[in-house]
Amino acid sequence: MTLRGRLTTAFLAVVLGPVLLGSFFVGMTVATVSRDRTVERLDHAATTVRTAIGAMCRQLQAAADAVAVLPEADRRPAADQLVTRGLASGIRIGASDPGGQRDCQAPATGGSVTAIVARARQGQVTVAAAQALDAGFVARLAASCGAEVTLLAGDSPGAGPALSSESAAVSRAVAAALPGDVTARGRHYLRAVPVEPGQPLPLVVSVRQNSSVGLYALLLAGVVLVAGVAMIVARRLARSTTRPLEELVRAVAKVADGELGTRVPVGRDDELGRLAGTFNRMTRELQAYVQALTASRDQLRGHLAILGDTLSSTHDLHRILEVILQTALSATGARAGVVLLIDPADGRLVARCAEGLTGRWDVPEAELPALRVPLGTGILGAVAASGEPRRGKCGPDGGTLDEPACRTYVAVPICAPATVGDPLVPGDTLISGRPATLGVLALYDRLGSDGFDDADLLTLRTFAGQAGVAVHNVRMHEEAQRLSLTDPLTGLWNYRYLRESLRREVERASRFGRMLTVLVLDLDHFKDVNDKYGHAAGDTVLGEFARRIRIGLREVDVAFRQGGEEFVVLLPETDAYGGVIVAERLGAAVREIPVPIDPRRQDTATGQPVDRVAISVSIGIAVYPEHGTTAQQVLDAADDALYAAKNAGRDTYRLAESAPVPAATVTDPVVSAGVPEGHFDQAAGPDVVPPGTPGGPQPPRQARGR
Repeated sequence: MTLRGRLTTAFLAVVLGPVLLGSFFVGMTVATVSRDRTVERLDHAATTVRTAIGAMCRQLQAAADAVAVLPEADRRPAADQLVTRGLASGIRIGASDPGGQRDCQAPATGGSVTAIVARARQGQVTVAAAQALDAGFVARLAASCGAEVTLLAGDSPGAGPALSSESAAVSRAVAAALPGDVTARGRHYLRAVPVEPGQPLPLVVSVRQNSSVGLYALLLAGVVLVAGVAMIVARRLARSTTRPLEELVRAVAKVADGELGTRVPVGRDDELGRLAGTFNRMTRELQAYVQALTASRDQLRGHLAILGDTLSSTHDLHRILEVILQTALSATGARAGVVLLIDPADGRLVARCAEGLTGRWDVPEAELPALRVPLGTGILGAVAASGEPRRGKCGPDGGTLDEPACRTYVAVPICAPATVGDPLVPGDTLISGRPATLGVLALYDRLGSDGFDDADLLTLRTFAGQAGVAVHNVRMHEEAQRLSLTDPLTGLWNYRYLRESLRREVERASRFGRMLTVLVLDLDHFKDVNDKYGHAAGDTVLGEFARRIRIGLREVDVAFRQGGEEFVVLLPETDAYGGVIVAERLGAAVREIPVPIDPRRQDTATGQPVDRVAISVSIGIAVYPEHGTTAQQVLDAADDALYAAKNAGRDTYRLAESAPVPAATVTDPVVSAGVPEGHFDQAAGPDVVPPGTPGGPQPPRQARGR
């Protein structure tokens, strides 16, 4: 059953139930009242009949007494006069009574009654005044009592009617009434008037029952009318009630199909009107939310596309971290954010990129690396140390002194997808049981909300995972690039990077009119070291030799291992005289201090253990553009000078011969004038450096990956 049908049924039950119940009670009340009134009429009629018969008997007694007291001669005339006047139907004087007459004072039960009589005795004379019983008498009784009267043929039960104001059929039914009973016979109520002194007649009084058919018909018509009106009203009410609901159902179906612009007309101020208004407000808010969500999705999709393009097209770590931070800010609606990475050198978090920060963290991008947070300190340090994300609210004063000020925050660790033993990842994933932490991604103060929720935390962990992959990939790329350009044994740049660097330095010297000195170094008798002490000792000697080269150079100077025991040093903006000074310093640094090796090594010739090996170096010097116009010419000139130093007895240096035509004009074209065919000054220590010569450089940092 539909809602409209249920509402109609409920309304009809509410309305017609009391109506039907009331009609039933009205009908019952009417029937009871009608019966009571009929019984009252019947009682009144019986009393009236008894009174009328009594009055008739007294009238007859008075007539008899009046005749009896008269002289005998006057009795008959008086009796006739009384009869004439209608006081009696007949007066007998001294005569015997005919049959069928019943005495008023001493009625005797028996057969049928034809007259009632009253007697008066005067001496020996008896005067009887009689009233004959006929249809007129019965009609007068019925008229006087307002009911129908039936004179029975006898006093015994079952006696038939003698005279009656009713019809023959009714009178026979009436005759069956017992004395004193109120009996319903068909549509008549009957009461028998008992025979007693003053009422000698066996009479039955009957009253026709009032018909209630009209009243019942009226009640039925009223009920039908009320039912019809109630049904019409119920249908109208149900329709007016369910129509807004049907419109609401259709609107809900349209909204379910995606038509968020659907609205329900509000035409009333009741609950249904408020429901329609609430639905319209809900659809408006839902439409605005979906539009905002769609815009946010499109924006996030765009940022993810930018992020994907950035990850796939560049290895610029700073650019990648900036894109990840901007994407995270847009996806979560945060006001500010920062990305920090762990510095392997000191183990602290270093800010790499930030946006929207305030306070002491609001610094130019170039000064961000100065902002450092120790592991385990504050929120950022705790996230980096534990590897667990955090989100929450700060106090009224914001965050800690060493961290950005905020009201709410969410911070997640940037973890590396590293395998066990990955040298690019700090820590030991096998021992800790969790991915190593590379840094922290933190966002602050979500706009339009009290704080960050679980969805924001999940989104930020996704971006942190991408950041971890990006950092790891960039470091792998840098390490692979570094390994492709460095010598794994000595840590110096290899021959491949030598060719590129020499070409670049020659071009720069040519462009700016500067000089470039090239040193080619070769360890003397290095084959003997391998033969006597083994290749492990030889590797130790090469590593120590490379370390001493790095110590003896400036920061702008670059050292290379060309192959075997041969090395190359580039000295930008250095003339031949400066090259000679560097060569002397390097030769002294190598010669003065023997190289420590494994004390378990033995000299193959003597069999004695050796813990130190003395070495020396021969050096060839060439200057651009004096000794060559191209990078290869300068390198070949230095190599020829090296062979000259070897032929001169080793443990010395030689300057290359000048080329006939210079490649560019320099400040002093005769750079080698007066420079002797030198040898290492045995008296000069390894630390003898001419005034103005810069200090030695540090080896190239592994993390730069040039």
